[in-house]
Amino acid sequence: MVRIRVLVVDDHRIFAESLAAALAAEPDVDVSAAGSGPAALRCMERAVAEGRRFDVLLVDADLGTGVVVPGARAAVPVREGAEDGYVDGISLVAGVRSGQPAVRTVVLAEKDDPRRAALALQAGACGWVAKDCSLSRLLTVIRGVLKDETHLPPALLTGVLRELTAARKHRTESERLVESLTPREREVLRCMVAGLGRKAVAERLFLSPHTVRTHMQNVLGKLGVHSTLAAVALARRAGVGPVDLAGDVVERGGQLA
Repeated sequence: MVRIRVLVVDDHRIFAESLAAALAAEPDVDVSAAGSGPAALRCMERAVAEGRRFDVLLVDADLGTGVVVPGARAAVPVREGAEDGYVDGISLVAGVRSGQPAVRTVVLAEKDDPRRAALALQAGACGWVAKDCSLSRLLTVIRGVLKDETHLPPALLTGVLRELTAARKHRTESERLVESLTPREREVLRCMVAGLGRKAVAERLFLSPHTVRTHMQNVLGKLGVHSTLAAVALARRAGVGPVDLAGDVVERGGQLA
């Protein structure tokens, strides 16, 4: 018998243990539970090291809301902006998709939310299931996603499609605006995405602060926004990432040494 390895990730311990116990009663399911994003990532890392990868992750949509685990660090890449010690449900889905793409993820939610369901699908989830669904329904979803099926509650379909269409439209428009920038302006924008101020950008690009200020004003004007925060949000929608600051740290460290 081919066994399905499932990891339940939920910081409500009673729910996680109850669901794990119910799933473990199935003859073809092996199940474990983790109480946080970082704990789930460590569990997955150990499983890989022992040659027993998980097949499906059941992830709480509200995982880690307002909870910070001191000293915890994600074992696989997570969504940009997630802090050390904090891995929410959508970040965990994105991280698993990036680090272990063969693993299928299903989000378990207290309530239907088209916007968050769309975000979960964009992050790589294969399904969105209500926490109060029947065990038989959940097992159908688990077995279905392993056949590359996508599962959503029928009541969510219209809303999710609307959200995905809007997101695609916003991304396309954002990409068009970013393409209007000159190469130097795009470089300045990437510095802005990295959180660098005018002086730091000037030092990095070997420009005067006055020149950087002009470039930043041009970036805001061409993107049609009025603040750095809005420019950064638009850049991220367009897929513009931050400049790599890690190399700077290493280089400076070497000079200090």
